[in-house]
Amino acid sequence: MDNIKFGRDGWRSVIADGFTVGNLARMARALSRWLVNQQRNNNPSVIIGFDTRFGGEMFAETVAKVFALAGIKVYLSDRFVSAPMVSYGIVCKKASMGVMITASHSPYHYNGIKIKGFHGGPLLDADIKNIENMVPELNEIHLESLHFNEYVEKEVIKYINLEEIYLQNIRNEFDVDAIEKSGLVFAFDAMYGAGQQVIKKLLSGVHLLHCEHDFTFRGITPDPQFRNLKELSAFVKETGNIDCSLAVDGDADRVALLDKDGNYINSHLIMLLLIQYLYKYRGFEGKVVAGFYSTRKIEKLCNHYGLEVQRVREGFKEISSIMLREKVLVAGEESGGIAVNSCIPDSDGIWAGLLVWQFMVESGKSLKELIDEVYKITGSFAFERLDLELDKNRKKNIIEKCRNGHFRKFGNRVVERVEILDGYKYYFNADEWLLIRPSGTDPFLCLYAESFTPESAGELLKDARETILLAAPGNNMPQ
Repeated sequence: MDNIKFGRDGWRSVIADGFTVGNLARMARALSRWLVNQQRNNNPSVIIGFDTRFGGEMFAETVAKVFALAGIKVYLSDRFVSAPMVSYGIVCKKASMGVMITASHSPYHYNGIKIKGFHGGPLLDADIKNIENMVPELNEIHLESLHFNEYVEKEVIKYINLEEIYLQNIRNEFDVDAIEKSGLVFAFDAMYGAGQQVIKKLLSGVHLLHCEHDFTFRGITPDPQFRNLKELSAFVKETGNIDCSLAVDGDADRVALLDKDGNYINSHLIMLLLIQYLYKYRGFEGKVVAGFYSTRKIEKLCNHYGLEVQRVREGFKEISSIMLREKVLVAGEESGGIAVNSCIPDSDGIWAGLLVWQFMVESGKSLKELIDEVYKITGSFAFERLDLELDKNRKKNIIEKCRNGHFRKFGNRVVERVEILDGYKYYFNADEWLLIRPSGTDPFLCLYAESFTPESAGELLKDARETILLAAPGNNMPQ
């Protein structure tokens, strides 16, 4: 049987290969045992949701039966839902745990699970390690002997409308009526994912793209990177009057925006906009927590306002743990996950996007004007990323050279200093840096660069690619 291990954002594998009913039952068995041990005599309960991927409902019912077998109360979503909907359901029902059947932003042939703690954010690393150690080598449960309908009749498993709980939280926190009547024109791209019903039910007049159920995602990876949003960008340019467009990933916890001209607004700039809105315009307080790969302009904006910044490894587990202990204004990471002070301690793409829309409405300014307002404080910047596909030995060789201080120069840029928190981050001056890290799950070496313009950031990635491949020659070339 497969060795089940959690990565930064849960466990995932290819459907019918690693991700099978049998392997999912093994994981559910470990989760239920761990939860019973943690919540002994406290009547533990669990929220279970699933997204739009193939077999989501079947996989969710499998997990529900295993939890029910252990005597755990199960609240099972009555339809596909986003990951944040599960998180809000946990808080609403005061549940002990949440299980989300999703492979998030991965291609359609993957599925997986995310585990949420009682607080509504990712279960913490120490608990995940304990659960991994409890996964049985073989599936011990004869699933056919567990009758789902009997558990429903006995109300050990109860259906729950997680989407309505989520929508009510939005209505409580946002001035939906003001957004509706603002006269601004918006668009929303759900990428065929689980957040597709939200904007449709909240706001009329929003242009909706890919808000129907298609578990293949029409062959496009449901990750809101610009390369996957070309159809949205073309639609914005063709329509000509859309003030701002919001896109979210497959389970709707990652966010991206497009401006009036169809230009891509990444997570770095969205974080800066939210800091500006929540602190300067709304008067909220708290520290800012940023992933190691996010722009250094966050420090510049926060220094301007006297806000504390804490850098962390990528992945929302560490961010969530900080939000549980301290007052956080905005938290986010390069991949598009962003959380704010009025939200659960977890990323929520729709929530972050709606905040920017509300910022536009309240300020009476266009998205470009708001960005220029931030740039007056921080200066403009550009961020680019490149993934190199390499064999394991070559990737290991390059990282070993990073560890040994081999790289002192990339092209004409001389390294001034190096930070090592989550990969190797090479600074050339206060505004330009390059980060090299291996992917933990894929045969990729990931390169990130921040510079003054897209052209100079791209040049930096080109120089880095040439430098590291020359330092670690091999027969296979990156894709």
